[in-house]
Amino acid sequence: MNDQAFQILANSNRNIYANLYGFPNECPHCHKHIIPEFKSDYISKDQYALYATMICPNTECDRPFIAQYSRENTTDYDYKQIVKYSVISKKFSTEINEVSPKFIEIFNEAFFAEQNNLFEVCGVAYRKALEFLLKDYLIGLFPDKEDSIKKNTISNCISSYVEDTRLKSTSKRAIWLGNDHTHYEKKWNDKNLNDLKTLIKLTINWIESEILTKKFNDSMQ
Repeated sequence: MNDQAFQILANSNRNIYANLYGFPNECPHCHKHIIPEFKSDYISKDQYALYATMICPNTECDRPFIAQYSRENTTDYDYKQIVKYSVISKKFSTEINEVSPKFIEIFNEAFFAEQNNLFEVCGVAYRKALEFLLKDYLIGLFPDKEDSIKKNTISNCISSYVEDTRLKSTSKRAIWLGNDHTHYEKKWNDKNLNDLKTLIKLTINWIESEILTKKFNDSMQ
């Protein structure tokens, strides 16, 4: 970070002047060492935060990004960080949260990868998330079989322990498509990531239905 004042900005709409100290010296897009070009600024209503839109001067990049500054005194702002856009996390029902918190953690890591266009790895992560969901669910149903469920393949676990035909059908096919994302050659060439996510969603739905059905059956003898 440069300790010299980067630029004096005039926010004409609100007649506010600011000295910016420091600037990001690496482009977040091309990762070249840069002295960015200033484009525009926005000062928060309380005037404690300033956001500067900057442009990478590398002609092969030439992309904008936003740098965040914090006020040290009336007009001086120190560089803090490049603003990273927030990502969306999927929310799940109470039933799924109780069955497998690890599934939710891995699923949202896969979803993060998908949002960042990492399509070659997110399918593998979705498949891993599904295995955690199914094994945690089956361990809850058959606690005396925990060691066997943990050590066995997920396909064998589905065949041996899943009794509901709908859950068996969707989970088995979700694993098939998930495995496709880990192999050199795909078996299901007419299916894609959205199909895998749909099958995972259906698997979740049938697990939720099974849990809720059991709850009501137990409470309404």
